[in-house]
Amino acid sequence: MTTAEQSLIHWIENDQECSAHWRSESGNPAPKRVVIADDRMTADSAYRLACEGTGMLWRGDFQNARQLLQALARRAEPKPKKRPKLPATPTDAFNLYRQAQSQRARTLGMLLLPFEADYSIPLRRAPDVQLACNEAYGASTEPFVASLRELLGLVGAHEWRKKGVEIPALGERIHPHYGVYSPVRGEYIGLVAEAPLPSTKLAFDIGTGTGVLAALLAKRGVAKIVATDMDPRALSCAKENLLRLNLDGQVKLVQADLFPDGRAPLVICNPPWIPARPSSPIEHAVYDPDSRMLRGFLSGLAQHLEPGGEGWLILSDLAEHLALRTRAELLAAIAAGGLKVLGKIDVRPQHPKVSDASDPLHAARAAELTSLWRLAAA
Repeated sequence: MTTAEQSLIHWIENDQECSAHWRSESGNPAPKRVVIADDRMTADSAYRLACEGTGMLWRGDFQNARQLLQALARRAEPKPKKRPKLPATPTDAFNLYRQAQSQRARTLGMLLLPFEADYSIPLRRAPDVQLACNEAYGASTEPFVASLRELLGLVGAHEWRKKGVEIPALGERIHPHYGVYSPVRGEYIGLVAEAPLPSTKLAFDIGTGTGVLAALLAKRGVAKIVATDMDPRALSCAKENLLRLNLDGQVKLVQADLFPDGRAPLVICNPPWIPARPSSPIEHAVYDPDSRMLRGFLSGLAQHLEPGGEGWLILSDLAEHLALRTRAELLAAIAAGGLKVLGKIDVRPQHPKVSDASDPLHAARAAELTSLWRLAAA
């Protein structure tokens, strides 16, 4: 458990002091002030309290709470006439975007739900969320309080896990677990499917996540893949996916920070693309402060390549368009690792935000390229 999960949340109810354990996967602290709320609360009153940082512990109908959260979300959207002037630089645009995301998450996280020790919710018309909570939290032994917004995230992740994500290059579905990055950006998978393999003997997959790239290499005929990850959730997710695809015999999962022992003729890595601080543990797959994983991969790659081997770095240049990292800095890190560039394969992303002109980061997203850099020891 995180510190936030172990803390207590306090409130007054029926003139009595009450408390419960506070749970937050995003690491948010418990609200310092909490009031009791029910079906009589208006959306305007709730929004005012939420903006003040006051938590509202819901005692009314569950479905009404969902409707209230939707009303809060509408109020949290910037009004067209109040939209600020365009930021001076792409970095300013990114920072403002992140600030707005964070503020919106804090505001919408102020609508709170009670949970029993078995993950049941003691409210009228509450759904059965026990399986979704078990998948995300593990076994529970005591009642707690969490935000409705977090619960809906858990339920959404549970549905993704059941349905899976279609991966055309695999001809199969990958089922992401809660907290493990979902392979919805299919262009980087396509790059790995198309690049010429330097060997089919052995490959290392660094930061495997759902196991999608390890599975793809196995499907392409690589006899053995060693896939690493630091996150136990990712390793559990990858194991389940590989078992389902009947590829577990070709892939060995190892809990490690970056590289396993030994050398391989092919080492691949798809690190987080944005060198910025994540605002929650779940964002670690996207945001990598100071490009720690990228730099670690580049600095250690040469020592883990067999003679004549290749390292495949899968990386978007979005950070460059946001002025968070320059191409010169990337090339310098490659050279500093004793590496040379053999070639590069590019693809333009096709996700919906590329064509969404209302997105604050539209200019950067419209120019983005995702690349597979083929690297070798210099």
